[in-house]
Amino acid sequence: MNPYYETFDPIFNELINTKIQPELIAKGFTWTEGPVWLNGQLYFNDIPAKRMMKWSDSKGLSVALNNNEFANGNTLDLEGHMISCEHGGRRVIRRLNPENTSTIEVIADNYKGKKLNSPNDVIVRSDGSIWFTDPPYGINSNVEGYPAESEIGTNNVYCLLPDGSLVVVATDFDKPNGLAFSPDESRLYIADSGAIRGASFPDIDYERPHHIRVFDVTGTTLSNGRVFSVIEPGIPDGFRIDQEGRVWTSALDGIRCLDSTGRCLGKIHLPKQTSNLCFGGAQGTEMYITSSDSVWRVRTTVKDAAHFHLKNN
Repeated sequence: MNPYYETFDPIFNELINTKIQPELIAKGFTWTEGPVWLNGQLYFNDIPAKRMMKWSDSKGLSVALNNNEFANGNTLDLEGHMISCEHGGRRVIRRLNPENTSTIEVIADNYKGKKLNSPNDVIVRSDGSIWFTDPPYGINSNVEGYPAESEIGTNNVYCLLPDGSLVVVATDFDKPNGLAFSPDESRLYIADSGAIRGASFPDIDYERPHHIRVFDVTGTTLSNGRVFSVIEPGIPDGFRIDQEGRVWTSALDGIRCLDSTGRCLGKIHLPKQTSNLCFGGAQGTEMYITSSDSVWRVRTTVKDAAHFHLKNN
């Protein structure tokens, strides 16, 4: 039995080769986040170090960008450009070249004239709209941003429409975090990591939210919100949904795979708290996991549902 995997349903063994343990591909960071596969390379952020790293099998590990303003979550827009959430800049940006700060386009930094808190994670819908969460982690301390008071006063989820208008879609989260659409985009899943303050504050208050909620989506209206899965130990941070609607989410002890009903099919156990994951590689089936000070790779047979929306795919 491989100690890195725990199987609750035989299908889990078809999704991952459980005979091969996760591969440690990079280490020595402070707190890794925001993995995204772009142009044959894995990009990810080391948030407290204010830098973006890049890695590939052929070129190894190197610094892609210094002073990235405590950037956190990354994703790709429909054209294949990187969209990033900056804690320090308190904004969402488009990186036309992820390794050149002069190519940054600011796409959201305020709501009705008030600064955003610290955008955390971001996704793009097939209509080009950009959805992101805005908890206070970047203004809570100087570890992941710059201390400040919230100008908005709530921790919201937003949708930036293709015409540039910014819409609040949810206001009732403690600390909204990771988010992803179902394959047909009829449902939106959003993590609430209210039980933890941030990477530098590891104590968990299980009286506060540590679950993923799911909503029905009509345009920019979310309805029928309900708890999809409670994550314990730890919290749900970032997650991805594969083409069959399974949710792959971070937790304190690694990654867990949930079916569309929230039932756990299996777990990938890692030594330290995980923050996020993405799918990439030549076939789009390699899972890259940011886990505290390290990054891991797991070979799978699935792809990210959002992968199929890219125009240059």
